[in-house]
Amino acid sequence: MKIDWKKKLTSRKFWAAVVGFATSVMTAVGCADNTVVMATSVIMAGAVLIAYIVGEGLVDAAAVGSKESDGNGKEE
Repeated sequence: MKIDWKKKLTSRKFWAAVVGFATSVMTAVGCADNTVVMATSVIMAGAVLIAYIVGEGLVDAAAVGSKESDGNGKEE
């Protein structure tokens, strides 16, 4: 089974699972609360950035793919 990474990286559920896992592991190994909060913030900030970049790329690709040209650079 092939993983659709574009869909996965834009999924809020995926990033919530990543944060939940990281928070649990950091708490289990005895990290300070402040460290856990900072790590969670960094993960979520990265998730927002990745989701935006992938999402905009998909929108741009769809816009380019939907335009048809008559060969003279003009849309039909």
